[in-house]
Amino acid sequence: MHTKRILHRSSSSTGSRAHVATAPTSSAADCGLLLIRLTFGLFMAAHGAQKLFGIFGGDGLTATGRVFAGLGYRPGRLFAVIGGLSEFLGGLGLALGLLTPLAAAALIGVMINAMATVTGAHGLWDADGGVEYSVCIAVAALAVAAIGPGRIAVDRFFPWGTGGWGEAAFALGLGGVGAAITLSL
Repeated sequence: MHTKRILHRSSSSTGSRAHVATAPTSSAADCGLLLIRLTFGLFMAAHGAQKLFGIFGGDGLTATGRVFAGLGYRPGRLFAVIGGLSEFLGGLGLALGLLTPLAAAALIGVMINAMATVTGAHGLWDADGGVEYSVCIAVAALAVAAIGPGRIAVDRFFPWGTGGWGEAAFALGLGGVGAAITLSL
């Protein structure tokens, strides 16, 4: 825990004593994690909102459902809702630092599905329609689960708020199991 030392002059008659009080401060790492979480999380939430609500230039649920059906997801609209909600709620969770391992799992699961059904056949690079973008999203979500959301997060009050191997394993495991179930249906 980082603290900032603050010197206070005593109001006693001697006037020469200094008292040291500690006040919690946010470190550069906490601010950096907040920046990553807000940028990454809000963009992912907006990406989900495109699917769900047709805002930010998105096609909306009906058109997205047809795309999902064309990829083999039946019923397409249901899987469009699941994918859109995973991106929307997972993104908001990361942005707020709320239920961070679960939010990361949602995004990891969606990206595994994207790689398996859309981008995997096109190689590595995004310019060719490959997995580059999906891998970056999944790895960033996993890294935030492993590192923890930082002190400027709702999760700081909960045991999983510090990140760690367990939180990373949970996010990767749940995301992988969710993706495997979805792909098997």
